[in-house]
Amino acid sequence: MRKILRATESNSKQLMRETGLTPSQLIFMQILEGGQEVTAGQVASRMGITQATTTALLQKLESAGMIQRRRGERDRRQVFLSLTESGKKALAIAPDGVHARFQEKFSSLKDWEQIMLVAALERVADMLDMSELDAAAVIDHVAELAGDAPYEPS
Repeated sequence: MRKILRATESNSKQLMRETGLTPSQLIFMQILEGGQEVTAGQVASRMGITQATTTALLQKLESAGMIQRRRGERDRRQVFLSLTESGKKALAIAPDGVHARFQEKFSSLKDWEQIMLVAALERVADMLDMSELDAAAVIDHVAELAGDAPYEPS
């Protein structure tokens, strides 16, 4: 577990130095990277985080000028999100995150290996009584503990 925490902490520091983004903010932006507008609810669902966490990430990224909101034309209650030019530039310079490397290696495993790893990790989370904890908050908290301040645009 220490190796996992050390790897994510190191990656978080590198990401913060190079882009000013937290891992959760980077993942949020990567979901928007395809160029197609999505809603905050769709982002929350894909990231597996709560609507409240999504809203907090959205507000930080919007105030940093990385993403923009647009009201739906047919339904004004619907809000679509997309990257700004600054957001696209930040993504272009962002280092490959530990999440991306894990996903690449995990998807190359055989099905039975993937199932075994997921089961083991779920068991560890249950043992730590962390099943209800939002993963994005944990990842960003590692950066806070390391003394990295969140990105503030100048």
